[in-house]
Amino acid sequence: MAKLFSTLKKHARLCVQVAVAALTNGYLIGFVKGKIFTGKTKQLCVPGLNCYSCPGALGSCPIGSLQATLGSRDYKFAFYVVGFLMIVGALVGRFVCGWLCPFGLIQDLLYKIPFVKKLRKLPGDRWLKWIKYILLAGFVILLPLFAVDIIGQGQPWFCKYICPAGTLEGGIPLVLLNKELQAAIGWLFAWKNLLLVLLIFLSILVYRPFCRYLCPLGAIYGLFNPIAFYRYKVDKEKCTGCKACQKTCKLDIPVYQKPNSMDCIRCGACKRACPHHAISSTIEKEE
Repeated sequence: MAKLFSTLKKHARLCVQVAVAALTNGYLIGFVKGKIFTGKTKQLCVPGLNCYSCPGALGSCPIGSLQATLGSRDYKFAFYVVGFLMIVGALVGRFVCGWLCPFGLIQDLLYKIPFVKKLRKLPGDRWLKWIKYILLAGFVILLPLFAVDIIGQGQPWFCKYICPAGTLEGGIPLVLLNKELQAAIGWLFAWKNLLLVLLIFLSILVYRPFCRYLCPLGAIYGLFNPIAFYRYKVDKEKCTGCKACQKTCKLDIPVYQKPNSMDCIRCGACKRACPHHAISSTIEKEE
């Protein structure tokens, strides 16, 4: 029993990730019938990036919901989505990315696949990080608001043209399970699959490329990292600047200098690696 408890504690984050992915995609009959769940829980947002069109999805993706509500001009509902994002962000920031996002789990598992050489980051990492903010502003907010049809209806631009999570979780399963959709696929489906294949390759090569460079949800939560209720702290009296935290961080964050970096997903690896126990969180008791 003690050994089991020790194993579960060691892999706590993975266990939580798997449990959340299973709970939020628990409509198993959807994968059998190739149909999307339409129950009342679909009106509620889940914290992480989880495609609305996934046959098993029991809730809605906050990014998809934000685009849909902005495009429909139903501002009351848009305020709900924005409020949801602000509350979650203010409480835990990008902890959601590290512990509660199903697509984050997929990237973690892909990175475990052996490769000739793993990269700490992609060339141009400093500039590539800004892409997610451009996608957030352009594809998630501005295009749904202003690029509208004749009746004033916008489109979910990010979901439709970019989101690889939607392709993997929703597009591919639905096409495989529905002959009608198989007959209707065209260039857009091919384009989305090309993006997905590229991202899968990059996820094997470098840790969480979608989270680092492309995810608009991570961009939103990252803005809250420095002010969220759940934050990291570095005890300057204990810290020696040995950089053990940065060496163990798969996102290459200098935690000893920037414990609340907007890129940090709160995986906790830095805290476990610190030989002087200088890193703690705001929810831990002071020693």
